Amino acid sequence: MSIIETITDVDNGFLSRRELTCNFAGLGGKLKSLEAVDMITKEFKLDGKVIIPMRLRTHVGKSLITGTFYVYDDEGLAKKHINPTIFSRLEKTKAKIAEAEAAAEEATAEEAPAEETEVKADAETPEETKKEEKSE
Repeated sequence: MSIIETITDVDNGFLSRRELTCNFAGLGGKLKSLEAVDMITKEFKLDGKVIIPMRLRTHVGKSLITGTFYVYDDEGLAKKHINPTIFSRLEKTKAKIAEAEAAAEEATAEEAPAEETEVKADAETPEETKKEEKSE
């Protein structure tokens, strides 16, 4: 069972875009716009297309979100039709996600050498070296 239910799927020939309206069941309050875009891309196999999340609306008393998405073939046409503020917000969100991933990679890279030095230090403690020196 898929958690994405398609309400409308309209090809708008006048504006050269596809307009999708979908329900996301069980994700009320937990779904972010870029996650919704990823889910829509996988569900409808829209790789290589520009998907703009226009609206994510929650329903009172239900764990249901209704999302409206515009799917363009050309990014230039999308920027011409849609308010530039929406694109700037999407870029800011993508930048924050990229920074968080970079920070996480740096943290894991710093932890790995620290663990190796701890292992080396445990292998030969100062007490063992003193015992070896006394026995010789």
